[in-house]
Amino acid sequence: MIEIYTDGASSGNPGMSGAGIYIKAYGIDYSFAIPLGICTNHEAEFYAVIKALEICKDKFPGDILSFRSDSKIVVDTIEKDYTNNKAFQPLLEKIRQEGKSFSYIFIKWIPNRTNQKADQLAKQAIQQQY
Repeated sequence: MIEIYTDGASSGNPGMSGAGIYIKAYGIDYSFAIPLGICTNHEAEFYAVIKALEICKDKFPGDILSFRSDSKIVVDTIEKDYTNNKAFQPLLEKIRQEGKSFSYIFIKWIPNRTNQKADQLAKQAIQQQY
């Protein structure tokens, strides 16, 4: 099972945004700081999951993925597989599509203090754009 920590951040809301992804797989740690351009903080959180799925599709196709996020909106939306927020609907659809490449996906909410690596990476991704 692959452990994935994701976080999104934005400087302003909306503002310059970044995704932080920290993956623990088979004894190796992977870190990704991905610039996202301008979006809201919530959108950045969704994009972090999407980008992590894209990375895992390439590196760990078919594996079981265990996501951890400090975004209750993202966790609740993915767990319920539903949102009536029009801005989040295409993001949820992208997560559904990317998720088809894996045998199973879990997602769990974690507190901010246990998601520090992904948070630092998301902030680093913002700084890369200035």
